[in-house]
Formats: sequence, structure tokens, C-alpha cells
Amino acid sequence: MPTYHALGDHTESVQIQYDPKQTTYADLLKIFWQNHDPSACLSRQYMSAIFYHNDNQKALAEETMQKESQNRKRPIQTKIAEAERFYDAEDYHQKYLLRQQRGLFNSLELSKKEVLNSHIAARLNGYVGGYGSPNKFEKELPNLGLSVEQANYVNQLIGRGPMS
Repeated sequence: MPTYHALGDHTESVQIQYDPKQTTYADLLKIFWQNHDPSACLSRQYMSAIFYHNDNQKALAEETMQKESQNRKRPIQTKIAEAERFYDAEDYHQKYLLRQQRGLFNSLELSKKEVLNSHIAARLNGYVGGYGSPNKFEKELPNLGLSVEQANYVNQLIGRGPMS
């Protein structure tokens, strides 16, 4: 099993589980291409890669890479490869940004497994990392099941201030 300090021939990556009723694989690929430099020539640990799970995903990844290459001056370095075994990062890397807010993180009282799989922890990780607006948080708040104290803390982090 690879570790952060001994990756071997592995690449740091994320595995995304999504609801096709909410978003599409094409939408995820669009986000992928818009949010990093696929022309950067990096080591295997940090290389740009798309790991597909079926022929449809492979074809769409290749198609979007072709289109993307027409909009770039430098050649795209992204590798497209079949997904193999996925290894979770060590515990201290899970929901890393949320973990930096120790009071909030500890108040969630999540087990190690729950930290990995909690939709709420994933959403809060994004908000405390600056990914999401106060308005989006307010809209999503009723579905998060947070206490008033937890919600106030997140509101202060994202710039809204405490709830009244």
C-alpha cells in the first residue's frame, strides 16, 4: 500500500462518486480541464491524469482532451488510463482543510470511516477551504444537520458572520 512518503509508481488523485441525476461525467471533465494546467510536465506523483472506469468514460475523456488541446499553446501532458485499485490517503490527509479547524472537526464526532464517507464532512471541507459562497452555505445548511454553534463557526470562516 502506498503512503505519502513512499508512493512508488502511484499518482496522487481523487476518486469522485457522483449522482448522474445531479451532474454528468462530461461536466466533471469540464471542471477538470478548467481547474489545473494539463500542459505542466510533472513527476508521476503529481501528474495530470484521468482514470476511467468504462469505454464510454475513456472515449469522452479522449474527446475532451482533443478539444482542449485545440485551446492550448503547449501540448497537453494529461494521461488517460484505466482506473485500477484506488488507495485512500492516510487518515491525516482526509478532509485536510476541515481538520485544520480542530474545534469544528472534533465537534462532528466522526469515526475514521465516517470522515472518509461523510457527505457533510466533504461539504464542510470545501466551505472552510474557500470553495463555496455564503449564499450557497445558507441554502445548503438545513440539509447539513449542524448545530447553531457549528453553523456560526462556518459562517464566520466564509465571511457571513454568526446567524441571528
